[in-house]
Amino acid sequence: MLQFQSESLEETEEFLSEQYAPMRIGSTTADAPSRMSRVASDLISVDRLDFAFEMTYDVAPLGRIGLCDIATGTIEGHGPEGAGRESFGPGDLFVLSPPDRGYGGTINRARYTVTMIDPDVLSAVAAGSGEAPVTLLDHRPTGAAAAARLRAAIEHFDLAVLGDPVAAGNPLILGQAARYVAAHVLSTFRTSAVGAVSGDSRDAHPAALRRAIAFIEERPGDDITPAQIAAAAHVSIRSLQLAFRRHLDTTPMAYLREVRMTRTHRDLTSGTVSGGDSVAEIAGRWGFSHHGHFGQAYRRAYGETPGETLRR
Repeated sequence: MLQFQSESLEETEEFLSEQYAPMRIGSTTADAPSRMSRVASDLISVDRLDFAFEMTYDVAPLGRIGLCDIATGTIEGHGPEGAGRESFGPGDLFVLSPPDRGYGGTINRARYTVTMIDPDVLSAVAAGSGEAPVTLLDHRPTGAAAAARLRAAIEHFDLAVLGDPVAAGNPLILGQAARYVAAHVLSTFRTSAVGAVSGDSRDAHPAALRRAIAFIEERPGDDITPAQIAAAAHVSIRSLQLAFRRHLDTTPMAYLREVRMTRTHRDLTSGTVSGGDSVAEIAGRWGFSHHGHFGQAYRRAYGETPGETLRR
């Protein structure tokens, strides 16, 4: 975890410029009490900031998607270069600026969270292949319910994934959790991907389907994406999805989850499992980071809890 605290405006400006993008900040007050903490993976970072004074800012393009969620105080006169200025208060969740545009405004004694996301993650989730860049078309959520779901996804990523040393050290969990947050971003804001359909309308040949299944079953512990499965099968994402739906009545990612659940069950029942392994560690090995969801799915599949299986 990265932590910063200072009452020097110069130190705060230097630190923020290193962590975000080159910027200029200013204040009319003598004291500038600033605090920040960060937890991060390669794809997503979650920052909690507290500026207990009035501070102006002028920031260069971030190169990432930044989501701001205000807890207390206000952010006033905020806007990207060439756009109108708006003010935001407690409960507001909004996009700071497009990744390629700078922005400015004034923080008025505010405490808030900034979540930074690699744009490529959104493109990969939206298009399935990552070929077409996805942009957010509006800086405000489509509704309060969608914003609440996004907050919950970010909180889970922050506390249950990055806050858990086992999960945070597992690339498979980190990749899945990042795409989970990205999917909620895509469902919370209007995007260029809405209504888009990529690929053709024909399903894959059975031989391609067999290649996809073999690819999944050979490496279910890897951080596999739909694009990688389609590439291994030598077909488009759309053709692969149609083939799984038509011939197996499922999707490629649902099939992958079934394989992972089977491997988890095998490890829970195996006599070779280390006595120190917990249910969470075994589930995390196969990419299950949300213990509640995993437990419910496991019970539906096997008629008992994972703990009961492990003890037995």
